[in-house]
Amino acid sequence: MIKYVTVDRGRRALLGAAGAFVLQGMLRPTTASAQTAPGPKMKIGIIGAGHIGGTIGELWAKAGHPVFFSSRHPEELKDLVARLGPLAQAGTVDQAIAFGDVVFIAVPYGALPQIGRDYGNSLAGKIVLDADNAVASRDGAIADEVERDGIGVTSQKYLPGARLVRAFNTLSYMIFAREANRPVPRLAVPIAGDDQEAVQVAAGLVRDAGFDPVEVGKLADARRFQRGAPGYGQNASAAELKQKLSLAP
Repeated sequence: MIKYVTVDRGRRALLGAAGAFVLQGMLRPTTASAQTAPGPKMKIGIIGAGHIGGTIGELWAKAGHPVFFSSRHPEELKDLVARLGPLAQAGTVDQAIAFGDVVFIAVPYGALPQIGRDYGNSLAGKIVLDADNAVASRDGAIADEVERDGIGVTSQKYLPGARLVRAFNTLSYMIFAREANRPVPRLAVPIAGDDQEAVQVAAGLVRDAGFDPVEVGKLADARRFQRGAPGYGQNASAAELKQKLSLAP
């Protein structure tokens, strides 16, 4: 397995880009027109270029972010990359992680422990957006763990060094594709994480994909929008989702 070592220059670039995202979030006006303003560009590595990974990655590429798709069969991603143009490329998981300032994971939840074992060192210190859902019939015993402990806490257990944010797990790829950049009010995407800088970076990427982020809380609070929870499956505006979850307006 190829191992990549993050050099100081790369880390400085990541911190600078992340800082720009956070500063923009702090200065961003609350007007509807400002919500559609694009954020600074960040390189995004995607693990799992299926329905969700492919859809959200395409939205980011169209917003101007360089995107590196990866899967077990990267040769199958040639058409996707060709359609998206020079901002998109594809390859191995190792390459996607090394490429990304941010990593987006969209795989069957049962694969998460193996990803942690194989790539945990490479993911350590990176901002990681986790869109995985645990399905008992597909993922087995880990779905029981998610039900018991909550999905955010469980994901962090298997990716212990990552700056983890839960995002993009609540709706189907068809809804995301159809509702992206819709007229105000935009579709809400709940997010949760323990690292506030990572949460703000994730919020900026949610906006750039064409949605409104709703910060639900810490990783422990991500259970409020996991499968079967009140925040899951809500095709709603930010105001409607906040009301549903009893969050401050």
